[in-house]
Amino acid sequence: MIKYIITGVCLLGVFSISAQNLAKGTVFEDSNQNGRKDRREKGIAEVAVTNGHEVVLTDAKGKYELPLGQDNIISVIKPAGYKVGKNEDNLPQFFYIHKPKGSPNLKFKGVAATGKFPRSVDFSLIPSEEKEDFTALIFGDPQPYSQQEVDYFADGIVAEVEGIENVPFGLSLGDLVGNDLDLFNPYIKAVNRVGIPWYNLLGNHDINFDVENDTLSDETYEAHFGPANYAFNFGKVHFLVLDDVLYPDPRDGKGYWGGFREDQFQFIENDLKLVPKDHLVVLAMHIPLSEPDGVDTFRDEDRERLFELLKDFPNTLSLSAHTHIQRQDFFGKEEGWIQDKPHHHYNVGTTSGDWYSGKLDENNIPISTMRDGTPKGYAFINFNGNAYNIDYKVAGKPANYQMEVFAPKVVAKGRRTKAGIFVNFFMGTEGDKVLYRIDDGEWSEMQYMEEYDPSYVEMVYEWDLTEELMPGRRSSNPIKSEHLWRGNIPADLETGKHTIEIKATDMFGKVHAASNSYRIAEPVK
Repeated sequence: MIKYIITGVCLLGVFSISAQNLAKGTVFEDSNQNGRKDRREKGIAEVAVTNGHEVVLTDAKGKYELPLGQDNIISVIKPAGYKVGKNEDNLPQFFYIHKPKGSPNLKFKGVAATGKFPRSVDFSLIPSEEKEDFTALIFGDPQPYSQQEVDYFADGIVAEVEGIENVPFGLSLGDLVGNDLDLFNPYIKAVNRVGIPWYNLLGNHDINFDVENDTLSDETYEAHFGPANYAFNFGKVHFLVLDDVLYPDPRDGKGYWGGFREDQFQFIENDLKLVPKDHLVVLAMHIPLSEPDGVDTFRDEDRERLFELLKDFPNTLSLSAHTHIQRQDFFGKEEGWIQDKPHHHYNVGTTSGDWYSGKLDENNIPISTMRDGTPKGYAFINFNGNAYNIDYKVAGKPANYQMEVFAPKVVAKGRRTKAGIFVNFFMGTEGDKVLYRIDDGEWSEMQYMEEYDPSYVEMVYEWDLTEELMPGRRSSNPIKSEHLWRGNIPADLETGKHTIEIKATDMFGKVHAASNSYRIAEPVK
C-alpha cells in the first residue's frame, strides 16, 4: 500500500485522484547502472518521492503514486546508502519535469513541452557506501554578469578545488549567475571541472523577471537544474534545499522578498514528517533568515512557521548567501526559535566576493574582498553523524589563513597612541575568545567590536587616493564587520621590531593562529 504524507487542502483544492491524474512509477536498485529499470532489478521500499507538494513512501515493491497537475516536477528524495545518477555535467538526476504545454514564452527559454505523462516514471538508485563522517563543499554567489566573470570564477575558485577528493558532493547557494540566464550553461561547465556531483539552488539573480506569478519565476532555472525545492539524505543528515525568493514581492508587486509560498510549506511539512528526529536537518536557501540592521528582508511569519516545523528536531543548521559578507546568527527564543538550544544560521562568504571588484592578483583575477573584510572563498562543512563543524577557505591562501591582522607599522616610543591591533576573524562571532601577546609575553583578551575593518578601509581608499588609475574596479564602501576584535598596542617597549601573535578559538573549539609585527622608534623631535 502506498503511504501518503499529504495536506488535505492541496489534495482537494488542486488535484483530482482519478487514474489519469496520477503520476506512477517505481524506485529501483539499478544493479547495472544503466539508468533504466530492467526486468530483474527490484524496487526499493520506503523511499520518499514528491511532486513538490505531497510526499509519499514507496510500497514493498518500490512503487509510488502521486497526484499530478499541469506543472509538477516529480523527484525522488535520495535515501542514505544510495546515490543517484548524474549527467555529463555532474548534475544529479533525481527528477522528472512534467509540463505538458511547456513554460510560458519568456525572455530566457524555459522547459519545452513535455506532453502526456508517461505510464511509469522510474527512479534509479545505486547502492553506495556512505560514511556518517563526510564533508560537503559550499559555494555562495558565483554571480557572474559576463563571460569574463565566469572565467574569473572558474580560474579563481573552481581551479583551486578541481579534482578534489574525499568530498562526495558540492552545493551552490544561489545567484549562480547575475540576471543573464544565458550564463547558466557556462556556469555549469565551470563547476563541472570540480569533478563531483553538484547541487544548486535558486537566487534572486537566477529568476525570470518577466512573470507575474512567483510559481513561474524559476522556469529557466528548472530547465537547467530541475526542481527549485527538493531534499536528499546523506549519512545522518537530511538536506532540504529551498527557493526562498518571493518574486514579485507580494507587498507591492515590485522587487523580491524573502519567504515561502503555501505550496512550499506543504512540501517542507510533508518532507519533515519522514525524517528521523535524531538526524541533523540542514536547510539551504539564498536569502538569510536573519535581517541585518533591522531591514525587512524576510517575511517574519514565514520564519516563525518554519521554526514551528523544526521544533521537534534538536539538531539543525541553516545556510544562506546573498549578502556578500560572512556572519553567524543564532536564533533563540527571543527571535522566535522554540527550542532551548539556539538555531545556527550561517551566512556564507561568497565565491564572487565583492562582485569581482578590487585590484587584480598575479593571475589578473580581482581579489574581491567583501565589504566586512572577509576575503572571497568557500566553505567546507564537516559532518560526523548529526554533528557538524565548518571551515572557511580563503581563495588563493593556505587553509590556515583564518584571520587578517592589522597593526600600525611604526609607533613612537613612550608616547600614548589611539592606534590599535585589529583582528578580523573570518569565521568568528561575538563570544569567541581572541587573545594576543607581544614578544612571547602574557596573553591578553582582545575586545570584540562591530566596526569597519581598517585593513579593508585601507584597501578601498587606495582607489580614491591614487593619482593613476589601477587595473580592475574600485571595491564597495566598507560596512561594519561582525567578526572584528581590537587590542591596545604597547608603545613603552624597546625600540625595534616587535612580534604580535594572535590565538583565536572558534565556536567549534578549533584554535587558529596568526601573526604580524610593528616597530617602535624614537619620537621625531
